[in-house]
Amino acid sequence: MSTEATASKGPDLTQGVPTETLDDGSMLAGHVGEDAVLLARRGDEFFAISAECSHYHGPLADGLMVGDTVRCPWHHACFSLRTGEALHAPALGPVDCWATEVRDGKVVVLGKVVAQPVVRAASAATAQAPQRIVIVGGGAAGFAAAEMLRRQRYQGRIVMLSDDDAAPVDRPNLSKDYLAGSAPEEWVPLRDDGFYAEHAIDLRLKTSVTGLDANARELTLADGSKLGFDRLLLATGAEPVRLAMPGIELPHVHTLRTLADSRAIIAQAATAKRAVVMGASFIGLEVAAALRTRGLEVHVVAPEKRPMERVLGPDLGDFIRRLHEEHGVVFHLADTAGAIDAKQVTLNSGGTIAADLVVVGVGVRPRLTLAEQAGLAIDRGVTVDAYLQTSAPGIYAAGDIARWPDPHSGEAIRVEHWVVAQRQGQTAALNMLGAQQKFDAVPFFWSQHYDVPINYVGHAEAWDEIVVDGNVAERDCTLRYKRQGRVLAMASIYRDVESLAAEARMEREAAQR
Repeated sequence: MSTEATASKGPDLTQGVPTETLDDGSMLAGHVGEDAVLLARRGDEFFAISAECSHYHGPLADGLMVGDTVRCPWHHACFSLRTGEALHAPALGPVDCWATEVRDGKVVVLGKVVAQPVVRAASAATAQAPQRIVIVGGGAAGFAAAEMLRRQRYQGRIVMLSDDDAAPVDRPNLSKDYLAGSAPEEWVPLRDDGFYAEHAIDLRLKTSVTGLDANARELTLADGSKLGFDRLLLATGAEPVRLAMPGIELPHVHTLRTLADSRAIIAQAATAKRAVVMGASFIGLEVAAALRTRGLEVHVVAPEKRPMERVLGPDLGDFIRRLHEEHGVVFHLADTAGAIDAKQVTLNSGGTIAADLVVVGVGVRPRLTLAEQAGLAIDRGVTVDAYLQTSAPGIYAAGDIARWPDPHSGEAIRVEHWVVAQRQGQTAALNMLGAQQKFDAVPFFWSQHYDVPINYVGHAEAWDEIVVDGNVAERDCTLRYKRQGRVLAMASIYRDVESLAAEARMEREAAQR
C-alpha cells in the first residue's frame, strides 16, 4: 500500500479525535498533513506513529496491538508505539513518531518527535565492551547483528566478512518480486552503499575465511592474513544442494541463493521459452511462479507426491499444486531428473522435457566447515545455548547454521527462515555486548505464490492432527498443526490478524513454562 493511498484515508488527526471513539487497545488510521499516521490507545495513553511498516509498507492499522507495541499484518515486524523502534525483524528501520495530547475530550496529534531506541546492552558504550567484533557472513543474520550493534551505540570496531560480491540484500525478493520483474533492483540491497561507511562497519566483500582458532580468538583469511576478535558471530548461512548428474554444469543450469544467481536467471529468462524447475520446495515454486509471470513455459520436477506436504500437510499441498496449475505450471511429481543436455531434461521415469533454462531448487545445506574445523560442538548444525553462544566462549552462531533450544517446541531445532536469521542476529548482537537475552522468538516465515501469501508461525517437524478453519480452496483459512493436543504451528492464508495472535499466544505460553 502506497503512502499516497493511506494518507488520503481517515481523519485529520491534528483536528483531534474524541477519546471515546478509541477503545483501550484499539487503533485508528488517519493523517497529519501528507503523512499517514496511526493513532493507538493503551489505557489512558495515546500514541501516534507512521501508519506504514518500514519493511514493505504494510498497513499497521490492520495489524495487532500487543501491549505498547504494534505488529505488522504482512510479515510480523513489530514496532514500539513509544519510540517507533523496529523491535522485531524483518523491519530494521524505525517509523516516525508524533507527540499527542488530550484537549477538551479529544486526542490531538502534534508535531513529530525524535525518539531514541532503548539501549538493552548496558556495556555497549563502556570500557567493558569488546573492542572488536567480527561477523563472518553477509546475509540476514550478519547484517541484522551489525545494524543492532550500532543501534545499541556500540563504539568498537565491527568487521563483516562476506564471500559474496554484493553487499547484504533482501534475499526473499530474489525468488519473488525481483525475479518476477515486478520489483526494481534498487529495492534489493538492505541498505545503500553509504550505510556501511556512515556506521563505521568494515564490510569486506569477496573475502573467504579458511580457519578459526577459538582459543587464540583469531581467524585466518583466504589470502593468509590473520584477524583477531574479542567476540565473533558465525553467520555463514547455507548453500544450495548441487545434484550430481550429467549436464549439471551446463551454462543454462542455475541455482538461486545470491543476487548474482538471480541476475543470471533473469538474463537467461529474457531469451528462454521453456524452463524446468527441479524441486517443489518454497524456493522452487516461487521461482516457478516468477518465471510464469515472465511468460515462460514452466515444468516442475519433484520426488514427492504433493508439493510441500512435509511442511504444510496434504490440504495445503494440494491447494498449492492447483494454484500453480491454474497459472500454467506443469508438474512431474514422484519423479526425478537423471540428466540434462542443451535442449532437454531426461527424467528417471524415462520421459524428457524440453528446456532452455533449468533451475535447481532441491534444498540447501548449512555451511559448517569453519565451525567443524574449529572444534565447535556440532549437531546437524552449530550447537548454541539459549543465548546463541556456541561451545566456545565469546563465539556465537546465528541463522541457518544454528541449532538452538526452542522454548516453544521444547526441542533443539535448526530452521532456514529469513526472519529467524535476522532475529537471531539481533539477539546475538545484544549478547555479545553482555545483555544476556535468551532467544525466544517464535519461528515465522512467509511464502508468496502469485497473489497468494502463506504465513507460517511456530515449528512442527511432525504432527498427529491438522485442524482446518475456513476454506483452503477459497483462500481464507488457518491450519493448526497439533501433536498430542498441543498446537505447534499455524499456517494461514489471508488471516493476518489470526496469524499475529497465534504468534503472541505462543510467546505467552513459552514464557509461562
